[in-house]
Amino acid sequence: MAKEFTYRGKTLTELQGMSLNEFANLLPARQRRTINRGFTEVEKNLLKKIRKFKEGKLKKPIKTHCRDMIILPEMIGLIILVHKGNEFLPVTLSDEMLGHCLGEFALTRKRVQHSAPGIGATKSSAAVSVK
Repeated sequence: MAKEFTYRGKTLTELQGMSLNEFANLLPARQRRTINRGFTEVEKNLLKKIRKFKEGKLKKPIKTHCRDMIILPEMIGLIILVHKGNEFLPVTLSDEMLGHCLGEFALTRKRVQHSAPGIGATKSSAAVSVK
């Protein structure tokens, strides 16, 4: 039997029934302050798009540049395309992502993969012939 998800002792259905201020009280300090300060215009537009998408009025996938938007209970289950600098990455929002920012799940930097060292990079490679 799968364990039911809870966030600070509340189930997902209870979280979705809460108001924004009640949910903010469950969040850590930084996220709580961000929500209490109020959303920016870009974040408000994103929330409007999400609500339209859930009603069925919007058919296109939701794209956003707003990487600092906090994931709210009403966003769970959606796929949002988050901009990472040169492309949009699809992020499927699950219940474990509550309270995190969208940008945390669309990484902007690649892993560094070094090749072999060049000539003169180490003391031993300086003695190797160029041919």
